[in-house]
Amino acid sequence: MSVGTKRSLQGVVVSAQKTPQTIVVAVERSVRHPLYNKVMRKTDKYMAHDANNECRIGDKVTISETKPISKRKAWALVTVDERAQD
Repeated sequence: MSVGTKRSLQGVVVSAQKTPQTIVVAVERSVRHPLYNKVMRKTDKYMAHDANNECRIGDKVTISETKPISKRKAWALVTVDERAQD
């Protein structure tokens, strides 16, 4: 990866408000099986920094890479794209 480029991902918040200023975002991607060629959905979960505690479970968000904030948290919330229905 070249210097100065940060990845950004879109996903759904699956956990919030359990730890201060931290959300867990599930990001889905499609992967083709190497032998059977079936398209499968893979889900990866990322811990992201939410400085203002503004996210709720079910929100669609965009996160971006950042310097490591803690042991497992190296992503930060950029925008809340869509709010969850209450």
